[in-house]
Amino acid sequence: MQLSKNKKYQYLFFSILSIFIIFNGGNSNLLIQLNFILFGLLFLMCLKDKNYNLHFEYFFKKNKNSIILYILFLLFLLLQIIPLPLNLLKIFAVEKFQYINLLRTDIKFSSISLSPSESFFQILHYTTLLVLLFILKMIFYSERHKKRFFLFLSFIGFLSSIFAILLYLNGNPDFLIFKNQFYKTASTGFFINRTVFAVFLLFSLISCLELLKSFNENKIKSRNDDFFLKIYVRLFLIFITIGIITSYSRIGNFLLIITIIFYFTDELFIRKNKNKSFLAIILLVIFFDILILGFYFGASQIIDRFYFLNEELHALDPTNKNISRLELIKFSYQQLNNFLFFGYGSGSYETMFQLKFINPDNKFANHAHSDLAEFIGEFGIIGIFLLILSFFKFFIIKKNYNLINLILFSYLFIILLFDFSLHIPVIQVLFVIFFSITGNKTTQIN
Repeated sequence: MQLSKNKKYQYLFFSILSIFIIFNGGNSNLLIQLNFILFGLLFLMCLKDKNYNLHFEYFFKKNKNSIILYILFLLFLLLQIIPLPLNLLKIFAVEKFQYINLLRTDIKFSSISLSPSESFFQILHYTTLLVLLFILKMIFYSERHKKRFFLFLSFIGFLSSIFAILLYLNGNPDFLIFKNQFYKTASTGFFINRTVFAVFLLFSLISCLELLKSFNENKIKSRNDDFFLKIYVRLFLIFITIGIITSYSRIGNFLLIITIIFYFTDELFIRKNKNKSFLAIILLVIFFDILILGFYFGASQIIDRFYFLNEELHALDPTNKNISRLELIKFSYQQLNNFLFFGYGSGSYETMFQLKFINPDNKFANHAHSDLAEFIGEFGIIGIFLLILSFFKFFIIKKNYNLINLILFSYLFIILLFDFSLHIPVIQVLFVIFFSITGNKTTQIN
């Protein structure tokens, strides 16, 4: 069977995205470089096609101001790593200037960023996000393409869950390059962190639900093989739900409940044309996937997954030597005044922590456990202002009701306040993809 042009380019896109997913969400400098190169090459290939080139030109003209603002944001990140004379550094980064003075060396130039090498790789990553957005607007432009993407993410989410559950049931042994010593009693799959794994699976969960909803809304138009595809997707959904539950991520499981509530409320109270079959699927997810399977796999830990302050309250005990999530968040917000306007550099949180945290002993943190505090600290007010302005027109909800966008914004709100998952490349990529291809109206897949 000969593949169409769209399928060829979309399958190439899926192959690159799979690298993000399989190798710890692309969370390493090597993978950031690799994905930058691969998406860059795919972008150049798309530009050679006349139709795709026209799509790109149309999108660029329509969103010219937002793109210029994002390029200014990238230039701001570049400014953070450029070596500056000390008399300028004293203006842009007072804290960094004071550290250099304490060293009493003959340093004449230094960058704003506390870790210029890490910031350089982050520039590559944020450039990749812009290139990714261009590619999406060129090759994903119909409802059929959305369905294809949802099917891909459902399938790879299913594979990730199967892999994670099998390792979990066998005591999470190290397997090839996948090291599981960090979470011996939770599913993590291809990811090191269980919450990142759970957040990734939530996007797969949304994909499954959107597919199942589309099958039930288009019974007359559906092809014969959609009957079997519906069975497969329902199977994917079961294992994806088990993967989220057995991650024992409090935020991941909390967002799972929020997602189901959104879909249930939308189908029962908001949508004019009720879809009884899809409502039955939602109820089945609640009672079978979450309650029955949740109880079977969760047992005594099921309550702890929703008790957000459990570990933090124990950490307030002066005899406890661990650094709690609340302590990290509080410390991170306290440091914002020291790096208010120009930040301490993207990817430089760990360096800032080691310099500023009082009596860290042998402990260190490479994330703030509050993405909001970390993003503001990395970019400063100027950088975060440029970033918000550039994305406002791309992804903000306008007049039309959009269920997926509401769910995504609820994810953003909770993750920004209580977690660091939004700093992981694949999570950022998935947010960009979902906001981009779902548009400003409720997704209707035909």
